[in-house]
Amino acid sequence: MREMLDSYEKHRDSLVPILQEVQDKFGYISESSVEGIARHLDVSQSYIYGVATFYTQFRFTRPGDHMVCLCRGTACHVSGADQILEHVERHLNIREGETTDDGNFSLETVACIGCCALAPCMTIDQEVHGHLTPQKATRILKAGNKKEKK
Repeated sequence: MREMLDSYEKHRDSLVPILQEVQDKFGYISESSVEGIARHLDVSQSYIYGVATFYTQFRFTRPGDHMVCLCRGTACHVSGADQILEHVERHLNIREGETTDDGNFSLETVACIGCCALAPCMTIDQEVHGHLTPQKATRILKAGNKKEKK
């Protein structure tokens, strides 16, 4: 972490690029990362959290080994995305924005995946799955459970 921070100027303008690199490297921004960034930039931890929480791209909890993103765009919405989301939440026993207890899956929704012809759709680790039904979503998640962790 020290080497990464040393590549940035000790100025507040470096905060967002530092946060982006930390999250790219570790998958999230840990409390210890915030402490290190605060020391490096000579700013308070609350300032860092204030900036980071403004942007939806940053997360402060470790994501699951497999990221499930369910599309809630118009085409997916009218094709039953809400029912798919409810089914996936029940199957994984988590709500949107949470990670399974075993750390295998995290669940998010996105405004649009950009695969409207495949509605309703979701991605798992950037792999697109379309024309979903609750049963198809379950099969895909069960197969994802067997995939190697990141």
